[in-house]
Amino acid sequence: MKKYRRGIFAVVYRIKNNKIEYLILKRKLHWKGFEFPKGGLKFLEPKILGVKREVKEETGLKILKIKKYNVLGFYDYNKKLKDRKNMIGQEFSLYSVMVEDGEVKLDNLEHESYEWCDFKKALKKLTWENQKQCLIILNEELTKN
Repeated sequence: MKKYRRGIFAVVYRIKNNKIEYLILKRKLHWKGFEFPKGGLKFLEPKILGVKREVKEETGLKILKIKKYNVLGFYDYNKKLKDRKNMIGQEFSLYSVMVEDGEVKLDNLEHESYEWCDFKKALKKLTWENQKQCLIILNEELTKN
């Protein structure tokens, strides 16, 4: 039976000089392009713990605040992945993660570099439309007065 892997999207941001900066990662495993931290959940892992684990694994940054959004989506893999047997894609739940400014420590298996970007630059650089939509949702909330 083919199914979707459980997962999360974590839009990671910091406030620096009173400006919001978003962290995007340059992917090298399975495909190439920019994304924000995301990942599959371990068996029976609660989503909030998955968010904490993925942000720690992929950035090494200290988390200050996490917020869950009422956004759930799905995407299909564009090729068969050997490490995800019987999976045709991944579901995701959206979270925002405010982090402390610090040194980003990449997971070198999945990512080759990173950038802190303002909203417009992050939106332009993100590879996938579903991540762009999630960034728009978060940015609208963070910038409303």
